[in-house]
Amino acid sequence: MAELLKLNVEERTKLGKGHNRRLRLDGMVPGIYYDAKGTNIPVKIKMLPLQKAYSKLGSAQVFDLVLEKDGKTETIPALLWRVRNEPVTGVPEHVDFFGVDLTKEIKIAVHFELVGESVGVKLGGSVDLYRETIEVICKPMDIPESIVIDISELDILDSVHIEDVTFPEGVTPIFDDNYAVVAIAAIREEEEEEEGEEGLREPEVTTGADSSADDSDKTSE
Repeated sequence: MAELLKLNVEERTKLGKGHNRRLRLDGMVPGIYYDAKGTNIPVKIKMLPLQKAYSKLGSAQVFDLVLEKDGKTETIPALLWRVRNEPVTGVPEHVDFFGVDLTKEIKIAVHFELVGESVGVKLGGSVDLYRETIEVICKPMDIPESIVIDISELDILDSVHIEDVTFPEGVTPIFDDNYAVVAIAAIREEEEEEEGEEGLREPEVTTGADSSADDSDKTSE
């Protein structure tokens, strides 16, 4: 088995919004470690290692969580279950870790990845991706980085349904209906003609009063 990326965290003994704010000012991110047995431990982690790990792992790749608690260190296979970013700055402000048993299957969402240049796109069509992710069941070490769909042979109006997608060995997709995942849409000629007609229209002339009224509305917005 390949060596997993390691991420060091410490137990967070002081709780509350005020303490969490101080942690963030010191370059730390508060979080919680969960596992399937119902364990939850407040933790803290340095922001930079967390950002680097998330950019590499996403939320669907296993790593070793090195937990320092009560003066002891424990290494736990885990997932970066959820990272919440601050809306303005975009930096992490909270993280949830989920411990996994490498011998047991779990349910997890994996992203689709489109590869190749579609025949239909070369003819002027466009790619419509209807689903970003698919839930699958597999063991943690079998979680794929993505589910790859080759669209090279797709012509205009062709589509790929979920039953057409090839999944890696040991990975079972979860779905009820054979829905379309991706399709190549045709250019809508009617819309193009309408846009062309609008471009040929003469500009409307407004009076000075109407113009000033519009300006005031824009200012108020």
